[in-house]
Order: sequence, then C-alpha cells, then structure tokens
Amino acid sequence: MRRFALVSLIAAVALNLPLPLRAQQPAMPVIGFLTTASASARSGDQLAAFHLGLQEAGYVENRNVLIEYRWAEDDYSRLPVFAAELTRLRVAVIVAAGGHVSALAAHKATKDIPIVFTTVTDPVKEGLVVSLNKPGGNATGTAGLTSELDPKRLELLHEVKPTAKLVGVLVNPNRPGVDSESRELQAAADKLNLKLEFGKATTEREIDTAFATLASQRVETLLVTADPFFNNRRAQVVLNAASLSIPAVYQWREFVLAGGLMSYGPSITEAYHQAGINTGRILKGEKPADIPVVQPTRFQLVINRWTARHLGLTLSPNLLTRVDEVIE
Repeated sequence: MRRFALVSLIAAVALNLPLPLRAQQPAMPVIGFLTTASASARSGDQLAAFHLGLQEAGYVENRNVLIEYRWAEDDYSRLPVFAAELTRLRVAVIVAAGGHVSALAAHKATKDIPIVFTTVTDPVKEGLVVSLNKPGGNATGTAGLTSELDPKRLELLHEVKPTAKLVGVLVNPNRPGVDSESRELQAAADKLNLKLEFGKATTEREIDTAFATLASQRVETLLVTADPFFNNRRAQVVLNAASLSIPAVYQWREFVLAGGLMSYGPSITEAYHQAGINTGRILKGEKPADIPVVQPTRFQLVINRWTARHLGLTLSPNLLTRVDEVIE
C-alpha cells in the first residue's frame, strides 16, 4: 500500500513540473532554407525534390525536422540579412538554394553552422570549399556548371539557325561574376563570327524592357544566361521570347517545359534532391568537410518540338540524334 502511494505521489509531482523539466522528446532539429526564390516556389518541383532527398535520408518536415524558410523574392540584397537571421537562430544546417549568391551570403554569415549549397558554378574559386573531394570547411553541395556551358548553348543556337548573325543575350547585371562571364561569351561569339546584343534585367519590369530593347535591335536568336532570377521568372521570360518569334536557348529543362525552344545543362531538380540527401547526412552527424561536392555527370539537350514547328524550324538530323528529350 505504501509503495502504491509513493508511486502515485511521484507521478503526480512529475505531471505538475514545468514542460522544460519533464525530459520528454528531444527538440527537433531546425533547417534554415535560404533561397533567392519567392514563396510561390513552395509548391514547385525543386523544393519537392529537396523534400524527397530529405525523406530518403530519414527526415520529414514537421515530423522529425523543422524548416525555417527565408524567401528573398529575387532581391539578392536580402540574402545577407536572412543569412544573419538564420545564424542567430542557430539552425542545425543552412541550405543555400539558388546558386552562388545564396551560398556566398550564408558562408559570409557563418563559418560554424554547416551549409549545403546548390548549383554553384565553381565552389573552389568562390572560396566555399578547399577542394571538391575534400571540402574541408563548413560547406558542401553540388557544382552547377551553368555559365560555363553558355558557349556550348551559343553553338547550339548557331546550329539551329546558321544564317543568324545577331544574338540577343539576357543577363542579370547583379549576378556576381557576370562581367567575366559576358567576356567569355563574347570570345565564343567571335569564334563563330556572331555579334552579341545584351539586354539587362534585375526586376520583373526590366525583363519586359530588356526584351523590348532586343526586339528594337532586331536580334535573330536569343540566349538566356544562367541566373536564379530568370529561373524564378521563367514563365515571363519564355512568354517574352515567344513574342520575338526567334529561336532561344536556356540553361534548364524547366524553361522548355514552359514552352521554350531548347535547353542544355544538368538537372536542377537532381541538384535539389542531392541537397536533401546531404542535409540528412549532416543531421545524422556527418561533417560537410568530409562530404564531397557532387559534380553533374550528365548534360541534357531538351527540345520542344511544338515550339520548333511554331517557329518554322527544320531541325537537322545531326542535332536530333543528340537530343536527350523531346517535349511535344
């Protein structure tokens, strides 16, 4: 009888203790998700791919992990502020989505909290990692090979319409490194005896203005350079390109799904999927310093056949044999 009373007393005291003292389930880890995109991307393929990778690693949002989202809404100046916020929150991992602009903001904010980046063109050159195989610091992720492929995309445009001599190029002047990338693209154009006309855009309104300028210059083909801002506004970009009625090439397959003519590059959804896997590995105790940066090994040439027909293009058999996917 005395034993029963003692047990009852202990249970009663425990139930009346403040919540922090009950020592029940440990707190869930928190991921900081820093992205250039807008909140509307929450339902997009890229975030879905990230969640799939995270799930494969054993983590599901609001079940055994929490995610603090920070959406820059295509305003790169907000990234350092949001990165500092996530650092003050002491999140377990910061996922820097949207290329090197997000990754650099996160890396400047903390050398302590692990960082997982997506599609960074050259993480060694940017100072994010010591080497691809042994990152050596607090960051790891996926290499993008985005702007490096612009000369190849220029060649594809020339192959689709060899008579065209004036190429419109859409660029975001706020992208770090855009000047050197533009010079490299110009060098590639010189080898093909092509002239480039640059249209610059940093806001949604400026995209329309840039296309109006390119139209007034009577460009004959169009290359949209790799930039998360354009990817986040791809429907607007593709619609403007359609209004010019000229062949256009993009970096991601998603532009072709939206009606663009063709794209050449790695899979962006796979990069986000890998980011989810890497984030899970870090939550389980692995250090980013020991997780190799994943480089794309496959580059897809995707063509929208309907758009090609609409533009009156006859694609050469040589080109068609190299196409990885045809969108009807």
